[in-house]
Amino acid sequence: MKSQQYKAWSVVSMSTLAFTVCFMIWMMFAVIGVPIKQQLGLNETQFGILVATPVLTGSLIRVPLGIWTDRFGGRIVFFILMLATVVPIWLLSYATEFWHFLVVGLFVGLAGGSFTVGIAYCARWFPRERQGLAMGIFGAGNTGAAVTKLLAPIIVIGYGWTTVPKVYAGLMLVTAILFWFFTYTEPAHKVGGLVTLREQLAAFKDPKVWRYSQYYSIVFGGYVALALWMTKYYVSEYGFDLKTAAFLAAAFSIPGGVLRAVGGYFSDKFGAHTVTWWVLWVSLLCLFFLSYPQSSITIHTVDGLRSFHFGLGPTAFTVVMFSLGIAFAIGKASVFKYISDDYPDNIGVISGVVGLAGGLGGFLMPIMFGALVDLTGIRSSAFMLMFGVVWVSLMWMYFTEVREMDAAARGAKRAMAADVIE
Repeated sequence: MKSQQYKAWSVVSMSTLAFTVCFMIWMMFAVIGVPIKQQLGLNETQFGILVATPVLTGSLIRVPLGIWTDRFGGRIVFFILMLATVVPIWLLSYATEFWHFLVVGLFVGLAGGSFTVGIAYCARWFPRERQGLAMGIFGAGNTGAAVTKLLAPIIVIGYGWTTVPKVYAGLMLVTAILFWFFTYTEPAHKVGGLVTLREQLAAFKDPKVWRYSQYYSIVFGGYVALALWMTKYYVSEYGFDLKTAAFLAAAFSIPGGVLRAVGGYFSDKFGAHTVTWWVLWVSLLCLFFLSYPQSSITIHTVDGLRSFHFGLGPTAFTVVMFSLGIAFAIGKASVFKYISDDYPDNIGVISGVVGLAGGLGGFLMPIMFGALVDLTGIRSSAFMLMFGVVWVSLMWMYFTEVREMDAAARGAKRAMAADVIE
């Protein structure tokens, strides 16, 4: 009889591996989308729709997946979900028209729903004081975005983009089989009939859930959007080839996944509020510099005209993106620490709702990125948009959490002073 601790870590390990593969597949348009764009002659908005389409279904499916995970257990739901994507991934290599990619991409996007299943499945194997770390380790599967940026360009250059879906379909099938044989089911983790569907869906009426959804729409939605967008950004803005562009784009994706476990540790130690507050401020600072477009200014001086150029070069840009990736990684973990603290008996559906918001952010932002570039001609307009979203999140957090906590702290001090006087 294997110990409960052994089972718990086996579940986390295999779930993290499975989520990494699912995220690789969810993000593969970040690389193969570039040659597809050239092949079909797409504009920026159409490219945004292409890369965002899988994100749509991966987002919408999260709420029902969260409900099913609470009711039936994470193991069976995760396994069936992975098997359901194998055929659509394979068929993607035979797509030739724009609408082909959109339709098949919707089914491929189901892989993105794996996060909601895995986060609830893993969390329930650990006590509350260690759930942040467990969820952070599982969330490190976001590194799949970086793995795709390192692996897919090699396949594209050597064998063409159509080989990537075939390789990924085989990888998904093997992963699903390994997952089934090295994970476990714990009946006590199922909500079953204890919580009704109406009670689960009541999460949509909870203002805290909407606030956490807003935070997640930037730390996860922004991560997904930029992970999809950055390879093409390096190609268009700095003129790199596909392989180099994908490699540099991985500098953002790697910390966005690997350091999520660190974010879980910090959230357990310092609390979800404190960590999320600082994550949003660091993100705002990074996006301020990223938003500034390449600019030139000419000044009339006593010695004649002098011109100056402003803008981030590729090295500085990559360093700032790396910093933003670290902030997003920590923030993704801290937001889910809120959920495990506030909703310990309903993690599946709450994570589904919050994950839906994050996924929809990842779906809408690439389309908006493309539309803004087509409209303004300024590639850094993508970061201007994200700067605004982060600012909204900070203001919401200040008025709903920071001010209330400050007022509570002042009230406690006055009560202590009154006790001393008495």
